[in-house]
Amino acid sequence: MEDRRERQLKKEALEYHEAQPHGKIKVVPTKPHSTAHELSLAYSPGVAYPCLEIAERPELAYKYTSKANLVAVISNGTAVLGLGNIGPLASKPVMEGKGLLLKTFADIDVFDIEVDTEDSESFIQTVVNISKTFGGINLEDIKAPECFEIERRIAAETDIPVMHDDQHGTAIISGAALINALELQDKELSNVKVVVIGAGASAIACANHYVALGVTRENIKMVDSKGVLTKKRLMNDELNEYKADFAHDIPESDLAGALEGADVLLGLSKGGLVTTEMVKSMAPKPVIFALANPTPEITPEEVSKVRSDAIMATGRSDYPNQVNNVLGFPYIFRGALDVRATDITQNMKMAATKALAQLAKEPVPDYISEAYDGATMQFGPEYIIPKPFDRRVLIWEASAVAQAAVDEGITQVRKSDFSITEYREELESRLGLSYSIMRHMINQVRGRGKRIVFPEGDNEKVIRAAAQLVEQRICYPILLGSKERIDQMAEELNLNFAYDVFDPRYDERRKLVYAPALFKRRMRKGMTLEDAERLLKSRPYFASQMVASGDADGFVGGVSRNYADVLRPTIEVIGSDSSAHCVIGCYMVNVKGKTIFLADATVNVYPDSPTLAEIA
Repeated sequence: MEDRRERQLKKEALEYHEAQPHGKIKVVPTKPHSTAHELSLAYSPGVAYPCLEIAERPELAYKYTSKANLVAVISNGTAVLGLGNIGPLASKPVMEGKGLLLKTFADIDVFDIEVDTEDSESFIQTVVNISKTFGGINLEDIKAPECFEIERRIAAETDIPVMHDDQHGTAIISGAALINALELQDKELSNVKVVVIGAGASAIACANHYVALGVTRENIKMVDSKGVLTKKRLMNDELNEYKADFAHDIPESDLAGALEGADVLLGLSKGGLVTTEMVKSMAPKPVIFALANPTPEITPEEVSKVRSDAIMATGRSDYPNQVNNVLGFPYIFRGALDVRATDITQNMKMAATKALAQLAKEPVPDYISEAYDGATMQFGPEYIIPKPFDRRVLIWEASAVAQAAVDEGITQVRKSDFSITEYREELESRLGLSYSIMRHMINQVRGRGKRIVFPEGDNEKVIRAAAQLVEQRICYPILLGSKERIDQMAEELNLNFAYDVFDPRYDERRKLVYAPALFKRRMRKGMTLEDAERLLKSRPYFASQMVASGDADGFVGGVSRNYADVLRPTIEVIGSDSSAHCVIGCYMVNVKGKTIFLADATVNVYPDSPTLAEIA
């Protein structure tokens, strides 16, 4: 079965990469170029003027060229995924894939560059010599221990952000997962005992990042292919200088011995190394990150057989809590580029980690659940980090990274000129015109305290939406339905926000206030007072009467009811403005950068000439 799946995956992957046009990224013109005059501006003679401006003031390259949004993905192919040293040319599909992710998730343009040398000095000088072209450099798939010195030297010898994602990506993402997992397990970072399986670039970077988060260095045991790193092994020249920081004065031990009583397991090695017996020996309420791909060090199914108190993450998308580097590097470079940072510092990495950890505690929008087969997601043991398709990561993480860089004083953008609120709105506009338009609308109503009634108040989607509305100070929600049920649902969804709940069946206003008002409005249509009292048991009618009586400012419904069943009460109870000729339905559609309003095919099916004129 596994062989057949592997053959099918190989076939699909090769067909995917072979399809026209070749490759996964391409260069496209960004300026008009269809006339002789436009070409004279793009190239000779007009191009001379930006050249002269940049020669006089080099920082203007960010204004007149693509440098401001261009990242180089650079490798020598010495440590490619799980493939090892396959050389620079064979690594090109991976580098193109990295470019695709940067463009898809953060709208960053990319050149992939494969350097044909394993000599560190030659590689460093090549990258430094071409660095002026780019706004940032993403180093990729370079073997340890050379990668540490290569990253350090290139960062020191250039004035743009440089990051080796294999080191820091996993550290940043798993760090966010660790913060939340330990919170759920009621454990403190400073007290936990951590075992790191593997001692390569990613393992060492993760361990250092965990120390920066608050884990005690002496509480981290690192295990390589020969056992636990110890002072004795260091004295015997078995460890390089990078492993030395985690060589402690402890007895020699193997992996099984290291895991006894451990609170956290971080696997960055190969599949199948950890047994159920090892997991059983760990401390109560353990945190297990088995991140080897495609086969984890131990699977969630194996862990669940022996531990019901563990929180687990893997590197795979078919299990909860996927630690995926795509949650990190696109947004870190986005934030760094937008403030023209000269480096990627520990503070910026820490800001990314904390932003991801905090975002995981926010209510999860429906579009994310739909992308994962409708799975219910909320902060808890099976949701400790955001999903890769969560568009909010761009806003949260990039803005946190940018703010950290500005605060640290390593940007060309001055602190007095940077507004994180405005920057977050700019990031939203990158998500599409819909986000930009909605942000403009939100800004107009934010903080005005408008009361909006939701007749489907016991619907999970409505409760989640209401929580987000309160968080963004868009309105104060009024939810209709059983108070006991709605309060219970909010608690189960781990949502804590201010709202009112009214049940039309038992609300005394139904008979004393609302029924007489509705009767007065509709009595010439044959409605009796008893009819009004009965109709107002219906939530859409009750909600409409709340608006008509001034107890609410607006009505939002239709999540679980038919359009007509929601529209009819609003027309009968609220009605149209006295100056209006008719009520219309209107739709806003964003198509290819244009906003189109469509009206009306919902209320006025066969409009006459005056109605058409008013709609227009």
